Amino acid sequence: MSRMDSVAVTMARVGMIIVLLWIGGLKIAPYEADGIVPFVANSPFMSFLMDAPDEYKSHMNPEGKLVPENRAWHTQHGTYTASYIIGAVIVTLGLMLCLHPLLPQVAAIGSALIVGMSFVTLSFLITTPESWVPALGDIEHGFPYLSGRGRLVIKDVIMMGAAAVTMVDSAKAYLKKQHA
Repeated sequence: MSRMDSVAVTMARVGMIIVLLWIGGLKIAPYEADGIVPFVANSPFMSFLMDAPDEYKSHMNPEGKLVPENRAWHTQHGTYTASYIIGAVIVTLGLMLCLHPLLPQVAAIGSALIVGMSFVTLSFLITTPESWVPALGDIEHGFPYLSGRGRLVIKDVIMMGAAAVTMVDSAKAYLKKQHA
């Protein structure tokens, strides 16, 4: 691998670590949990984490606004617990990538799991109506017009690609270590 290839892979790995630790860590904040409610509630992979996923729409909190009644509803129906679980998984994946120098096999598994996580995240484009601009009068709504949530989700295409690159790199490092 050329020196620049190595630098590029390291940049991808460090970038993913920063994003995973930061975003995963934020999952303990109620505002972050409030923001992911539509994704979790509509996901066939994650809706089981909430007690009443069909009722979330009437309890949505605008970002940065505290609505005590909504906060109580989310506490009672598992929103914050779901966010803590998701955050713990995301942070764990970031920590697994950190182990590349010592345990590249663990980093390779972590990268493979990130590919899977990205697939689940990208599925939100299909399962979550809030991923698309709503029909509120403008002719530009629905597919292909991504809402703020949709623009957040589509970025996981990059995460998936970077995870595939780091998975291969970590697997190669592990095999090289085995043969040495």
